[in-house]
Amino acid sequence: MYSKNDMSNDLGNKPTIINIHKETCSNNYFRKAIWTGEHLQVTVMSIPSGGEIGLELHDNVDQFIRIEYGLASVYMGKTKQDVKFIGNANPDYAILIPAGTWHNILNEQNTPLKVYSIYAPPQHPIGTIHKTKFESDLDEH
Repeated sequence: MYSKNDMSNDLGNKPTIINIHKETCSNNYFRKAIWTGEHLQVTVMSIPSGGEIGLELHDNVDQFIRIEYGLASVYMGKTKQDVKFIGNANPDYAILIPAGTWHNILNEQNTPLKVYSIYAPPQHPIGTIHKTKFESDLDEH
């Protein structure tokens, strides 16, 4: 069993125990993959004040997003034209996004929004680190 206390890389398919709250709240990157297995991936995200994940769709990936710190405005829809405000999510709330659903998460607060996201199956290459949303957008396109 591995413990992720002092490692900064993706632990891949290794059995792992982590303090997910601490890992999420101490992360200052837009996105960092911390565990990528064959069927599941965990990333931590820090979305700056006024920032967003960005309107996106995962055709074959279910997604779970949990708010650890901050307040998220959540938007979802079946089509890109149908995306609408669903509600706000506070710490300890989870956002469940079925595959094929357009979605966006906005941070309209004055502090960074700290979330972790679980993708099934994995969405990003093992070890992915995007320091900023701009880096993420470049990598996605």
